[in-house]
Amino acid sequence: MIKKSIRELSQGLRGKEFTSVELTKLYLDEIKKKDEEIGAFLSITEEKALGMAKKADAIIAEGGGSPLTGIPMAVKDNICTKGVKTTCASKMLYNFVPPYEAHVTGKLFDEGAVMLGKLNMDEFAMGSTCENSAFRKTKNPRNTAHVPGGSSGGSAAAVAADECVYSLGSDTGGSIRQPASFCGVVGMKPTYGSVSRFGLVAFASSLDQIGPLTKSVEDNAIVLNTITGHDERDTTSVKRTYDDFTSEIGKSVKGMKIGIIKEFFGEGISDEVKEAVMNAAKTYESMGAELVELSIPRLDYALPAYYVISSAEASSNLARFDGARYGYRSEKYDDITELYKNSRSEGFGAEVKRRIMLGTFALSSGYYDAYYKKALQVRTLIINDFNRAFESCDFILSPVSPTTAYKLGEKTGDPLEMYLGDIYTVPVNIAGVPSLSMPCGTGKNNLPIGMQLIGPLFSEKMLYRAGYCFEQA
Repeated sequence: MIKKSIRELSQGLRGKEFTSVELTKLYLDEIKKKDEEIGAFLSITEEKALGMAKKADAIIAEGGGSPLTGIPMAVKDNICTKGVKTTCASKMLYNFVPPYEAHVTGKLFDEGAVMLGKLNMDEFAMGSTCENSAFRKTKNPRNTAHVPGGSSGGSAAAVAADECVYSLGSDTGGSIRQPASFCGVVGMKPTYGSVSRFGLVAFASSLDQIGPLTKSVEDNAIVLNTITGHDERDTTSVKRTYDDFTSEIGKSVKGMKIGIIKEFFGEGISDEVKEAVMNAAKTYESMGAELVELSIPRLDYALPAYYVISSAEASSNLARFDGARYGYRSEKYDDITELYKNSRSEGFGAEVKRRIMLGTFALSSGYYDAYYKKALQVRTLIINDFNRAFESCDFILSPVSPTTAYKLGEKTGDPLEMYLGDIYTVPVNIAGVPSLSMPCGTGKNNLPIGMQLIGPLFSEKMLYRAGYCFEQA
């Protein structure tokens, strides 16, 4: 039963084959069995989950609810959940219990979703392996000697290990798509502004976006249907109406033009990833789609621009964690300056400190124009490049990561090498466009290979249609 899709489980609940309480207990048992080894969860909300399941059963019994009513899910630990600890996998927020609900979880709970718990991540969403958590390391369920990816490593691992039906993650530079690729699940980074960031603990506000991780393309569209929409509490939330993202699932890709960026298949990409993604392109061709070769040489500048912009925004956003207001407070201090200094030194991990220092430097007097302003200019060039590319194709097909999942500990000593792994995902966040990551093969050591479908702004419906076609093929 735990292998079933959202639609199948929803039909089972409505057909009285089982109840949400029974389903929830099944998943809680699965977590107890597997999670000591996998390490996907930071907290398990058993009592809350069973209470939510009981409510969902009552809604279904009265003939109400939606496809997500009574379905067990889990949430990345940087999305605020009222009354449930939200730590961002950091010592800094080890005891933080939000007094309010994030927009996305509020919408899901209104639909009768059942929350099993909060998921592990790289501290404050900074990292690509889920090894930067202050509390535990998460392993890849496909091969536990390897990382699940990051920063939403717990979100991808929990879905891949059948510890929940779907999960929520956040994506600042690839943090949904790369772990989805490493763990062999489906992950969507929606158009910037289509999903409210209210209640998401900010890392880089102009790049962060919440999205779903699921076992299938259709499941992903079902979850995105619920979490999108305008929210006046988020000033970047776009006011528009959204169609049903599942409405084009099942239609063919015949006549569609698919862009292949030639710079993405040059040096640095492993042979097995290149082969799997090119085979996917051939599959699309056999379905009647047309391949169009594109050249976007300026994408080389996306990575340095991203690390300047994201670190600068992180430096600003994380200034509030000072030991005085909430979260971790050092016990060793003589005055307020020392309280700030010691609390931040002891409360933040190495990667977070590294990015705060990089960002503070990029914003400092005399360097602002040379770094931050220049990075924003590069961002505009990249947005223009994507707009031009979409004039000659419907969507772009690309790798998600140059390699399959790294071994645990393999990249921790060399942060620069780890940053280079974001080369295919970062441009998408800089341009604000949507991108769907999904499995397209398996490499050595039984490790999944992912591809991403990148579309123009608000083209999620088309990406799901194209993704579903490949999944069925």
